[in-house]
Parts: sequence; C-alpha cells; structure tokens
Amino acid sequence: MPRPVTVENRAKVRDVLRVVGEHRRSIALAVVLALAASVLALTQPLIVKQVVDAGAVGPLPWRLVVLLVLLFVCQAVVQGIGRYVLARTSEGIVLQVRLRLVDHLLRLRMPAYDRCRTGDLMSTTTADTLALRRAVSEGFTDAVTGGIGMVGAVALMIWLDWALFMIVAVLVAVGGLIVVSVVRGIRSASLRAQRSTGDMTADLERALSAIRTVRASGGEQRESARIGDRARSAYLANLQMAKLDAFVGPAGELAVGGSLIAVLLVGGLRVANGSSSVGDLVAFLLYMTYLSVPIASVFQAVSAVQQGSGALQRINEVLALPPEVDPDQMGTDVSALPTPVEPELANGNGAMAVLQFRDVWFGYGSDRSVLRGVSFQMPTRGHTALIGLSGAGKSTVFALIERFYDPDRGQILFEGRDVRSLTRQEHRARIGFVEQHCPLLYGTLRENLVYAAPNADDQAVSTALGLANLEEVVARLPFGLDTDVGEHGMLLSGGERQRVAIARSLLPRPSLLLLDEPTAHLDPLNEAAFSRLIEQVSTRCALLVVAHRFATVRSADQIVVLDEGEVVAVGGHDDLLDTSEYYRAVATGWLEPEPRGV
Repeated sequence: MPRPVTVENRAKVRDVLRVVGEHRRSIALAVVLALAASVLALTQPLIVKQVVDAGAVGPLPWRLVVLLVLLFVCQAVVQGIGRYVLARTSEGIVLQVRLRLVDHLLRLRMPAYDRCRTGDLMSTTTADTLALRRAVSEGFTDAVTGGIGMVGAVALMIWLDWALFMIVAVLVAVGGLIVVSVVRGIRSASLRAQRSTGDMTADLERALSAIRTVRASGGEQRESARIGDRARSAYLANLQMAKLDAFVGPAGELAVGGSLIAVLLVGGLRVANGSSSVGDLVAFLLYMTYLSVPIASVFQAVSAVQQGSGALQRINEVLALPPEVDPDQMGTDVSALPTPVEPELANGNGAMAVLQFRDVWFGYGSDRSVLRGVSFQMPTRGHTALIGLSGAGKSTVFALIERFYDPDRGQILFEGRDVRSLTRQEHRARIGFVEQHCPLLYGTLRENLVYAAPNADDQAVSTALGLANLEEVVARLPFGLDTDVGEHGMLLSGGERQRVAIARSLLPRPSLLLLDEPTAHLDPLNEAAFSRLIEQVSTRCALLVVAHRFATVRSADQIVVLDEGEVVAVGGHDDLLDTSEYYRAVATGWLEPEPRGV
C-alpha cells in the first residue's frame, strides 16, 4: 500500500468526527440517553444528603428512600438502552466503512493492484475498521457523555463546596497534563501497529497463496521467519502503544483517587470543626464517585480517538487510490471523440471490423513504451492468432482490449466505436477473456461457470460444457456441477480449469473472445478437441488467441506478429511464409515463441 502521508489522507480528530457525523441521529439518541442517565445519577446524591440530614434529627424518610431506589433502577435501564444504541451505531459505522472500502477496492485502476499488496488491503478492511469502531464506541461517545457527566457533577460540587472542588480541580488538571503529553505518541504507535499488522497479513497471504511452491522449495522456515518479523514489528508497536496508554489509566486514578483522599482529609476536618455537615460531605463524596467514571471515560476517549485516527489514516490512504472512471464520470466530452466508423469503411474488404488498433502506444508508467505504433484489425467472425517472443507485448494488447489500461497514444475501436465512448462495464460485457492461468473462484463448478452470466439457464450451461468438452469431468465429480472446486480451483487439474474458464467465457455470448495461451495446459487429445472448439466458436464470434503452438497458429484465419512492441507482419500462415522473414524463422523453429507475453 502507498505509505506517503499527504494532506488529503492525513487523518485528524476532525476526520473521526466527520465519520461519526454521518450517524449523528443515532449518536444523538445515545447522547440523550446518556444525559438522562447522568441526570438520574446526579439527582441521587442530593436525595442521599436529605436522607442523611433528616435521619440525623428524626425518623428515616422512607419515601425518599423509595424514590432513591426508583431513580437507581431507572438509571440502570436508561443506561443499558443507551449502551445498546451506541453499540449498534458503532457496528453501523464499521459496516458503512467496510462496504465503502470493499466497493472501492474492487474498482481500483489496475496500476493500483500492481503496486499494492493484497493482504495489506485486506487488513485495512478488517483490522483498521475495528480500530475505528473503538474510536467511536470508546472515544467520541464516551468523551461526549463523560463531558456531560463532568459538567453536571462539577456544577453541583461547586454549589456544595467550592473550596473542596478546587482541590479536585488541581489534581484533575495534573492528570490531564499527563494524558496530553502521551496522546501524540499513541497516535504514531497506533499507525505503526496497523501498518505492521497489514504487512504481516500480506506476507501470510503471499505464502499461503503459493503454499505448494513454498513446500516444494523448502521455504517454510524462511516464510515463517519473514512473517514472524512482521508479527514482532506489530508486537513492538502495540507494546509501545500499550506503554503510553498505560499512563492514561493511572492519570485518571491520580485525578480521582488522589482527589478522594484529599476530600476525605479536608472535608473530615471541616465536619469535625462544624464548618460543614455530614450530609454535605456525603453528597460531595458521592459526586466524586460519579465524577470518577466521566473522568476516566474522557481520558480513555482521548487515547481511543488517537488510535482510531491512525486506523482512519490507513483507510484514507486506500480510499485515495484512484478507481476506474468512465468518460461521463471524468467530464470527458464523448461527442468530441471520433464518430463511429461506417461498416463499409471498417476495413479494406468492406466488412465490419469488431476490433481495430490504430497507431497505439503504451507503457507501464516508464519511459520505455511496451507497444509502439501498433495497428491491426479483426473481422467480426474468424480466428486471429497473436504471436511473438516473450516480452513482445501480447498480454499488454489483451490488457488494453479489456480496458485494464488505456493507451498513451492512438485509438482503439470496438465494433466501430472508440472504446472511450463506452462505459467499461458495457464494453467488457461484450468481450470474453480466458487468462493464461485460468483462475477459478472458491465455490462450486456451477458458480464458476455462470459467473459472467448469472442468469444463464441449464440449456446454455449444457451447451457451454459441450463446447469446452467438460461433460466427462462433470460426470465423474461426486456432486456434478454442485461440486466445490477448492481454493483457486485446485481440486481440478490445470487442463480442467482451463476448459472451465473457456466455458465460462462463452456463456455470455461475447462478440470477441480473448484466449491467452489456451493450449498451455492441454494434453494432445484435449488440444485436438480444442482445435475443433476454435473452429466452432470462430463461426459465432471473433477469436483473438495468444498462441505459441503452431498447430493453433497455422489454423488461424489471420496472424498478427509482434516483435518488441511493434507489429512486424499481418496475414495468413502461407502468405507470411512467403512475405515475412521473421515469421519464417518463427515457423521453422529458429525463434520459437514462448508461452508468455508482457
């Protein structure tokens, strides 16, 4: 995750208040209930004072005793309701932030995924949002309700005995100075702890996602040491935060406990010499008792808010990552883009081209361009093979077609329209994409098949299974289509995963199907079946296949040859053998293309 702290993503207390403000009605209700509970609590010492003074000179006033009990019960009920409202509000804030994060993370621009670690992003959605919840439940609300309780108790304490209150005020001020001196350190330690936890989660995700490679390479100890270092960093940061936070509790105890002892000493002497009554002292001590909770709440609230602001800063860093934006969202004048190409002008043969690259340049944020002036076009039907050595730019062409990235220069047309005039969703809905590694999602085979077409009926699923030669695979699975495929589809073989990915891409009936090294995991028997599949599919839509096996290349209607980011030849197999020296070298095995491109 990007770590630089900018003006935009630096979290302050006001940012925590802004998050809280979005739930102001629920917070207001919790505050009102807390205020009501405080009023009920503050009333009780005054009644106790009257009971003590009245009992000293006459019979015990039972009505006041009953009233005192009722006030105590009402206080407990109102306080319980208020705590529930607060807990519900805190969970609502966590849910809102998590939903916003999840939606944002799934819509980031591809360069953000290239730079950020998956585990760290996941940690922000989990651990950091929990820290934010503590800032709300134990921070802001405790500060508000504690402040209200403090104001009421202070006012009544001054009314009862201002001299005793001054003693209390001095000791509370000392405790407050201690808290202020450590809060900045708490915020810094909280941020380090959250980041270390994110790094630990990212390294654990890194190891578990490649656990077979880790085991085969004997890397368990190295990975354990790496993750252990991250865990120790999180431990030290949390320990530093706990060390600083440990001063907050004693500061409150100093303010309250020290005040209580001082009041007992001074107040007891004043009762002894007759300058104050026992009832006044008892009432003042009760207010001291009630004051202890608000003081502790306020001190702990300061610490919680500082910890929450560290978590909120990491959340802001994620939310500051740029999402994919369509032209209408960027304010681009779509009407200023080139107008749709007329069908008869789409290509030299007078047939409509489903895809056209026109002098396309692109680089991954560096000075070196991966694609340089790439131009080619594909008809609405037929099989086009894209070949070239590793690093020639084949996978980059696919990434631009899918609009994972936009070209630096040049123009890409899809069905005669500039792709920038389409939303990414409507553009991608008409393109099927089978990645080289054919990732499957955790779930059943059926869920993976219909992922791109969730409303597909059984007949459509059956047709896709037949085209991808998957009927025998489904027949031998214990629960057929409802069998779990495991994490990343690891319960299926590489070839089976590839065929599932192909069937999945065919279900939405795309206008263009992209296949990245589709024969990489196929045995000769299934490769022959796949060649038949290509023939069938190419009659329904356009096929663009990154290929290195010449059984696939020779059968293509058109071959686009890439070399170091440039198109060096376009044509059929026989034509290219006659006209392209580079292709002849490739075809005769002198420059056998490798299975992976950029």
